[in-house]
Amino acid sequence: MLGLVVCGAAGRMGGTVVRLIQESTGVRLVGAVEWSGSPQINKDAGEVAGVGKIGVPIAAQIEPLLKGQVVVIEFTTPEATLEHLKIAARNGSPIVIGTTGFNPKQLAEIKRLSRRTRVLMSPNMSVGVNLLVSLLGKVAETLGEDYDVEIVEAHHRFKKDAPSGTALALGRAVAQALKRDLDKVGVCGRKGIVGERTRKEIGVMAVRAGDIVGEHTVIFGGLGERVEFIHRAHSRDTFARGAIRAAQWLVKQKKGLYSMQDVLGLD
Repeated sequence: MLGLVVCGAAGRMGGTVVRLIQESTGVRLVGAVEWSGSPQINKDAGEVAGVGKIGVPIAAQIEPLLKGQVVVIEFTTPEATLEHLKIAARNGSPIVIGTTGFNPKQLAEIKRLSRRTRVLMSPNMSVGVNLLVSLLGKVAETLGEDYDVEIVEAHHRFKKDAPSGTALALGRAVAQALKRDLDKVGVCGRKGIVGERTRKEIGVMAVRAGDIVGEHTVIFGGLGERVEFIHRAHSRDTFARGAIRAAQWLVKQKKGLYSMQDVLGLD
């Protein structure tokens, strides 16, 4: 049975992963990690996640938990994720990263460290979202330059990064198909007299409200018609299930950097 170590175990996503591990076959929770100042340190991870006592205390240090064949699942912050990745790489432990908000320097470091262990990183672990990413390139190629592309994402009020990593992944899929650079043509929000929309730009708009789990709408707007693709996550369970599936797949791979597209055979 594959052992899993969950980082950010007292958080919204981490707690969901802990709960879903108890409902999944072929995996078991062998470790749970939180930041050293967390009031949840030493508490039972199952009780914190609302599934009852499971005998796994929440720890402040990850390295003692990396014994035998275990996979780390990461839903924390970019800074914490990088520290945990360095430790995982030092121990040769595979790691699944669902954290978002990395800057270019941090992404380069993740790529470098993936030469030392198995790393799977995806801004969204949902099967549906990853299928959408794979479809958008074909759609953009078919519709071509005559359709304006706008992406609208909505998340809960607690999300710290914007636009979401998923929205950027969707935007890059479209930009690549249209031979554009999202970093150059992406427009994140508009205000005031901004002039006519350029033909090349890809709009990426962020909404933050209440407890929205995650919604993404990709709009292809032409003259006379509009095509929309919408993905709505009803609960965090879909991301947790995807992360567990990714961990089971990753442990069988060679060292390197992977994504959910690889897990699903969509690349």
